[in-house]
Amino acid sequence: MPVLQIDGGGFRLDSEPFRLLSGGLHYFRVHPAQWADRLHKARLMGLNTVETYVPWNLHQPRPDLFRMNDALDLPAFLDLAAAEGLHVLLRPGPYICAEWEGGGLPSWLLAQRGIRLRTRDPLFLAAVDDYFTRLLPPLLPYLATRGGPVLAMQVENEYGACGDDTAYLEHLADSLHRCGVDVPLFTCDQPADLERGALPGVLATANFGTRSTQNLAALRAHQPNGPLLSAEFWIGWFDRWGGHHVLRDPDQAARELDELLATGASVNFYMFHGGTNFGFTNGANDKRTYRPTVTSYDYDAPLDEAGDPTEKFTAFREVIAKYAPVPASPVPARAAKLALPSVPLTTSAALLDCAPALTDAVESSHPLTMEQLGQDFGFVLYETVLGAPGPVLLELEQVCDRAQVFLDGQPVGVLERENHEHALAFTVPRSGSVLSLLVENQGRVNYGPGIHDRKGLPGKVLLDGTELAGWTSRPLPLTSLEAIPFAPTATTPTGPAFHRGTFELAEVADTFLHLDGWTKGNAWINGFSLGRYWSRGPQRSLYVPGPVLRAGTNEIVVLELHSAHRARTVDFRTTHDLGPTEE
Repeated sequence: MPVLQIDGGGFRLDSEPFRLLSGGLHYFRVHPAQWADRLHKARLMGLNTVETYVPWNLHQPRPDLFRMNDALDLPAFLDLAAAEGLHVLLRPGPYICAEWEGGGLPSWLLAQRGIRLRTRDPLFLAAVDDYFTRLLPPLLPYLATRGGPVLAMQVENEYGACGDDTAYLEHLADSLHRCGVDVPLFTCDQPADLERGALPGVLATANFGTRSTQNLAALRAHQPNGPLLSAEFWIGWFDRWGGHHVLRDPDQAARELDELLATGASVNFYMFHGGTNFGFTNGANDKRTYRPTVTSYDYDAPLDEAGDPTEKFTAFREVIAKYAPVPASPVPARAAKLALPSVPLTTSAALLDCAPALTDAVESSHPLTMEQLGQDFGFVLYETVLGAPGPVLLELEQVCDRAQVFLDGQPVGVLERENHEHALAFTVPRSGSVLSLLVENQGRVNYGPGIHDRKGLPGKVLLDGTELAGWTSRPLPLTSLEAIPFAPTATTPTGPAFHRGTFELAEVADTFLHLDGWTKGNAWINGFSLGRYWSRGPQRSLYVPGPVLRAGTNEIVVLELHSAHRARTVDFRTTHDLGPTEE
């Protein structure tokens, strides 16, 4: 592979002028069996490069555990990119934002009291240096300087929106170099943050989605020489629960791209293919109000969530063809999809009843946070015994993020961080009643100072102004469902419950799970976690990758937190429903 060079005139590959035509494609948001398909389609659109973040929190879920296999087999992804003739821009963090849980920072960092993320706090830097020493050595053969596809690596991510400590960025760049990285480094920031986020001697790039000429001029004013690169050219956007599905007109986005390329600049589309926040991996934003991101990361990108070309694919391909050769192959057709209506879920198990079979509880004087429990994602079930009967007021200093409240297993209310709800009045029926709070981590904040986002019940729990003591905290990460004691459903359980069904397939293909009539929860197919659903929308269906299905018998499990569909059925349809768009 040629080596990327940066000089006053721009990018060069082995001394030949070169323009980066890149697109975002996050391997961790795509089933690995579909990586080759998505990479091939990137090439067909006219791209010569793909970009990906690296999620620290998935690769190093515990301080002493590092994973780079299966869905996290980054070397395999890089091999496929190289086989497709694509270069790679690698963005290893440590912080990535990406609307990803915690911005990619592992939750165990927050178990350390007082830690200051994205600073020169020795606790944080020691963890980062350890991460790099685990991540980077296996990737060195993939650097362009060693014949691999990786042309350049990013230092941190949009740091100028967070701070202005150049020494912090220098430490990260030095750590990359100590680990053997010898390809060019770059930073990326929004134009207004370039001064704060740049690192002397390292290529600065800009993130924007409109006014290309104006924003590139701002980049040139900051960096008088060298190539111009929009490291994130925003051609779509993400969705949040309770909002609208965000779309951007393809023709308008194509005109912006044409304006950018006419300047001679390079580009990285954010995103070329968004993919999916499978499991519990979506992030959240908190600008005075907590807003969790939906499961889909479709992003209104040139490839939709299922990997099918959209209008933007064709529009962008036509623009790119004005500036660079584009493969002669036709635009790929939409792949066949599977339909299977009314799959019954015939067995169930009440979550509160079966929780002891799933994990052990930890006793303490006060509720423990997820991080104190060594837990990344999912739920925590908190329980304590109440005293005298009568009307009471329950107050939570903090709820992170959504607490369902039960008395002796019966639901009495919900308190949501998003709605700034912290108090609930109810009547205790008897002395010795069990108060249960099922608290959901709806996604750690991925942007801004809110990334110090500890989950569960981080503060005091008060009853009529007096702090409650004597708690059990039971982590429910739901990484495995094998211990759930399913039994035939006679009557629909009250409160949170798992519902299970099976269905037969002669052959497999992508499909979309629709949960009309269900309220809120999570879904799994053959043990693969599809993500969260919520009737508040905008997203109304979940993408099911064909590789998680199998010919023969398949299993679906739905965790419904509130009210199950009266008939307890789900549908698999050929079309996605990402919800209404804003008028």
